[in-house]
Amino acid sequence: MASPSSKLSPKPSAAPAEPADQAGSRTLRRGLQVLDAVLQGGREGLRVIDLCRAVGLERATVYRLLATLLEAGYLAPRGRFRYGAGPRLALHAQPPLSSDFAARLQPVLARVSQACGDAAFAIVREGAASHCIARQVGTHPVQMLVIQVGTRQPLGVGAAGLALLAALPEEEAAGAIAANAPVLGRYGGMTPERMGILVRATRERGWAVIGNHATEGVLAVGMAVMGHDGAPAAGISVASTMERMPLARQKLIVRSMREALAALLPEGL
Repeated sequence: MASPSSKLSPKPSAAPAEPADQAGSRTLRRGLQVLDAVLQGGREGLRVIDLCRAVGLERATVYRLLATLLEAGYLAPRGRFRYGAGPRLALHAQPPLSSDFAARLQPVLARVSQACGDAAFAIVREGAASHCIARQVGTHPVQMLVIQVGTRQPLGVGAAGLALLAALPEEEAAGAIAANAPVLGRYGGMTPERMGILVRATRERGWAVIGNHATEGVLAVGMAVMGHDGAPAAGISVASTMERMPLARQKLIVRSMREALAALLPEGL
């Protein structure tokens, strides 16, 4: 008979497998940690090494979570090595302090309108839409009051919204255009492709011009208004008849806008 010492010791039992729902919850928590860390990193975004330190996870785990968040549109690349908020988050962004913005932009509109005689407008962004928050009627006998305070329309179909759209990061602008694609045709036959061309032209020119889309027979010029943090916060525009808006006058109005913003909002909105 074998001695007790010769008997085989029982094998240690394997650790119970983690239930699927618990594993899913853990992955979700980690993904939200990564998302929160990126959003707290500001507009410049964060590097993967910074994310690993912020959330206490290994690089391979962070890369897997990033891949999912990127695919879903919650995050987007910032250059080659950084990650920031993606178009899906941008579509739900709400403009802060829009009433305060309206009060601060109204003197700018008054100065611009007085200089050119035409109506001036201010908008902020609400997801993929523009929201008119202020308007100044000019002195010219014929006023193109194309929108009213409170009007919402797809971002980019008006000059102020186009200027603001073009000032957004590439991923956010593309997300807004894609979100508005089903309704763009209602605005003078606008298409996502045409909107993309207008955005690129606005970036090259430094200011926006658009006609016959939001309102037939009307042409408007617009500029983005930057916030204290250097990010686009609003847009302003002047609208008039096509005949009253030759290129030379467009440039004069844009100059008036720049001068008014420099004088009244030197540090941004």
